[in-house]
Amino acid sequence: MNGGTMDYEAIKKLGNKLYFTVQDMALVMGITTASAHVACSRYVKKGLFLRIKNNFYVLDQNWERFSELERLQIANYLQVPSYVSFMTALVYYEVTTQVARGFVECACLKRSVSFDAKESKFNYIKIKRDYYSGFLKKNGIFIASPEKAFIDSVYLTSFGKYALDTDALDMRKLNINVVKKIARVFPKKTRELADKLCRT
Repeated sequence: MNGGTMDYEAIKKLGNKLYFTVQDMALVMGITTASAHVACSRYVKKGLFLRIKNNFYVLDQNWERFSELERLQIANYLQVPSYVSFMTALVYYEVTTQVARGFVECACLKRSVSFDAKESKFNYIKIKRDYYSGFLKKNGIFIASPEKAFIDSVYLTSFGKYALDTDALDMRKLNINVVKKIARVFPKKTRELADKLCRT
């Protein structure tokens, strides 16, 4: 497929996918993986593809119209395993009035890392395996429960690694008993800060 029209028709097939890889491109175009690599680079330069990380592409036109939910789904796939948490989840559940400002925060087991996608940023924060729990699959995304997102945020804040705006929290949206239960496995500093916030 060398003609621009034929290429375009083939590429449109990728539009049904949330994201795609070089291998997907090779299959759709009927070309080798090496040629697909070159084609992906060319389409990124033309502004047709958005490359978020190595071998992880989104059609630019899709990215522009993705809903918040679809961007959270992208976050799950960018780093596996991971779940949406911290302020992103607190905003999702309307526990905080703090504004996300174009970034998605996730807890992960691998290294902490960030990926940029135009005006958006995906931040992955590594936490200990002992704390990697308290999330569920909701609307097709892995996301912390409101109480776990709160504790995840308090955990990092208690060690000076996060800036949680406690004044923006609506603690009425949280089940305090569940918060205390989740907090049991976390360090003393985290439990103390969580208790303090629960009393406000």
